[in-house]
Amino acid sequence: MPHEHHNHDHHDRSNAHRHHQGDGHNHAPANFGLAFAVGTVLNTVFLFIEVIAGIAAHSMALIADAGHNLGDVLGLLMAWVAAILARRAPSRQYTYGLGRGTILAALMNATILLVSIGAIAAEAIRRLFEPATVGTITIMAVAGIGILINGVTARLFASGRDSDINIRAAFQHMAYDALISLGVVVAGAAILLTGWERIDPLSSLAIAGIILVGTWELLKDSIALAMDRVPEGIDIHALCNFVLEWPEVSAVHDVHVWPTSTTEIAMTLHVVIPSGHPGDNFTARLTDAIQKKFGIHHVTMQIETDAAACATDCSRHHLPGHS
Repeated sequence: MPHEHHNHDHHDRSNAHRHHQGDGHNHAPANFGLAFAVGTVLNTVFLFIEVIAGIAAHSMALIADAGHNLGDVLGLLMAWVAAILARRAPSRQYTYGLGRGTILAALMNATILLVSIGAIAAEAIRRLFEPATVGTITIMAVAGIGILINGVTARLFASGRDSDINIRAAFQHMAYDALISLGVVVAGAAILLTGWERIDPLSSLAIAGIILVGTWELLKDSIALAMDRVPEGIDIHALCNFVLEWPEVSAVHDVHVWPTSTTEIAMTLHVVIPSGHPGDNFTARLTDAIQKKFGIHHVTMQIETDAAACATDCSRHHLPGHS
């Protein structure tokens, strides 16, 4: 009769969780609560600066960009709330906790960026055909403040962008806004030197194209995580072969690996051991080895002692989608 063994990696949810890296080691992501707080405050202040400057300079462009920065603040708040919820302990209703919210927040941030790109491109194309005189000095001064604020905010998230897609989304959002502000300053200087107003929309289109490239990758990664794709850096065949290297194991099948958040991974598998159930010590050692080598935090395995229980040839592993 099959035996099922559930072995879970228990951590205090108040601490940062481990995240899988391609080198097989785990690194604890830093606590970015302060980064979210500082970034939200700075961008809220900048939003009001743009509104006041836009009214003073009679610049609809600045007021419109203030609306864009409102999206930035909401994006930061969304990512921040998701990061906080991910640290809550699992409940009876949410047995894996609320970590998946970080994936949804990253997906929403990528969507907001794409909408922003569309708005920038649409306005830039309109201004190519209808050039407008802008208050260049005022706009350059405000954009200079934007470079500072968005650059500082992006820097706060820089160290976590490779280990957490939610942090990466926040980083890219702020970094791209700094790039947009830099483009405004450069375009403004060029307009002052040449008097050619179309430099502004042309530079906006170029920046929108640059942002689109990075945002598209973020969107694809976010969708992949939301669809439970095997996380980047985990080779499922290598994982199965690793389990098969244990002398007690004759076969592995029904292997599933998926993200429960942007920093945590879960796995279920059936392990065939014809000689009989090897005991809890074996399953604990195997689970710990999987966690250390592949960074999988929550491993659930079912031990089977009958080789016939395997749906395919039990001399090899059986993965979903393979016969």
